[in-house]
Amino acid sequence: MQHVATEPSGEELSLAERAYRAIRDRLVMLEIRPGSPINEDQLGQSLGVGRTPVREALKRLQYERLITTYPRRGTFATEVNITDLAHISEVRQELEPLAAAQAARRATAADRATLTAVLRELESVDSRRRDAAELMRLDLQVHRAIYAATHNPYLEDTLVRHDNLATRIWCLFIDRLSDVAGHVEEHGPLIEAIVAGDPDKAAHLARGHVERFERAVRDAI
Repeated sequence: MQHVATEPSGEELSLAERAYRAIRDRLVMLEIRPGSPINEDQLGQSLGVGRTPVREALKRLQYERLITTYPRRGTFATEVNITDLAHISEVRQELEPLAAAQAARRATAADRATLTAVLRELESVDSRRRDAAELMRLDLQVHRAIYAATHNPYLEDTLVRHDNLATRIWCLFIDRLSDVAGHVEEHGPLIEAIVAGDPDKAAHLARGHVERFERAVRDAI
């Protein structure tokens, strides 16, 4: 599976961290379908790691609401509940503009280089040729790069978790959504505002992006 986020290379990560990121993104992209049973042995084999790293990863994923464990029944990928959309959007409408503004204020030269590279990839997107899954991976990549540029680990952690949950909802309805490419390409001006160091503009664009996301999903239901 392609690496989604701007993160350290595999060699720098522990086995548990690598397992966590790989399983997390399979759950987020619905490659593991909502409600599907989670088989530790199968996951370990597919990732080439033992049971212990997988178990550590699953503990974190339960805390992040991506998997659910039921006594005597087992562990399952969390169902995607559309009623969660309003709650997730409520958090993101406050925190996404804050993150965009802080990224504009705090982005280092390395952050700007990463964001500029993501912007180049956005600009090269041929939306007719890209499938929806590729576009959603790019969407995740943009968001995670912005959160990292805030240099606030608490804000980054909170937003990564909520963006993951929002992306699952997006992926569930992707066949009914009219303009996935347009939603992803919207990030261009936002990245430009962050790289230019314009916190007010970045916050304004981020707020609009979240509001349009919720509206688009509601229209698709």
